[in-house]
Amino acid sequence: MTSANGKGVGFGAKRRIEHGVQVVTEQPDGLVARMRSGDLDAFEEFFTTYERQVYTTALAITRDPGLAEEILQDCFVKAYRARHRLQTDRSPLPWLHRVTTNLCYSRIARRRVMIEPITALITNLVADLTSRPDQVVESREIIEVLQRAIDALPPKQQTAVILYYLHGYSLAEAAEIAACSVGTMKSRVHYALKALRSRLPEERRAPAGGTVSVGEL
Repeated sequence: MTSANGKGVGFGAKRRIEHGVQVVTEQPDGLVARMRSGDLDAFEEFFTTYERQVYTTALAITRDPGLAEEILQDCFVKAYRARHRLQTDRSPLPWLHRVTTNLCYSRIARRRVMIEPITALITNLVADLTSRPDQVVESREIIEVLQRAIDALPPKQQTAVILYYLHGYSLAEAAEIAACSVGTMKSRVHYALKALRSRLPEERRAPAGGTVSVGEL
């Protein structure tokens, strides 16, 4: 296998995935059922369908392409071993993301190197963080400041930001993946944005105080 504008949180949900990784919300017909029966061709299709989303999450958390590749492989090994527990009537992607984040944080303390910023994630974040997002995405210095700030977030807040802003999950979907309540996920995103906003020069900051729109839930 090989890898492949408003204030505050939650305004403009569609914008969040414009530069990120489109979420696959449905599985190809009968894919999990075929995989559960031991069909290796179905497992290969399963891998090619979801590898990009899994790898992108692993890379966004670990910032290490080699480690992200290892986590990708391990995630799909776990998926194959657990194939009989996967539901046939819904996308397995939330389950895959949960496994991926758990694998990442179990290894991240052992190995961490800096690579290029995850620009898709930052591009989606800046509209909620800055007063002039068009200028920020052109500023290498600000992008690097934000990437360091993302790296410094507590793991649960970092995962919330990655699920919400990189993959475009709703708060409810992200909460399911992270095995927490929607209110807890909303709080994690809020405090993550507060921490990230504080790292920007004051003249670049967007006004704080917005809340997640109930409509997107």
